[in-house]
Amino acid sequence: MKKNKLVTLIIAVIAIMAMLWTVLNEPGIKGLKGNLKETAFIRNEQNTGPVIRIYAVSVDRENWIDIEQYGNYMPHNNYGTTRVYFFLSNKSYTGKLELAGSNIEEEYKQDCIALYEKNGMSQSSLVKYPFRD
Repeated sequence: MKKNKLVTLIIAVIAIMAMLWTVLNEPGIKGLKGNLKETAFIRNEQNTGPVIRIYAVSVDRENWIDIEQYGNYMPHNNYGTTRVYFFLSNKSYTGKLELAGSNIEEEYKQDCIALYEKNGMSQSSLVKYPFRD
């Protein structure tokens, strides 16, 4: 009887350690290359309807895989919208984000290298150079 309890305890400890190892070794924003840093954020105050989140992020270089992955890591609610505007570090966004319109100030639009958006149906898109003709 004592042997069964000991075996069960050992198995439980190993299972807990394996779960902790998995959780602690999950990839995340810090594992991305390109020194991505959030420079601005705004969220609507609506807690009963769709949540709108808008971010401005600086990045060292145009690494599209990491840029898209960063967008995928950002918080998102069902039926809400998450937008992430990316700028090169030497032209970081220092303006004010707005919930209405195009979200960023006119003077910074040409410096935006990418726009990641996840819409209310959880469909994501990445547009390179969204404000250039």
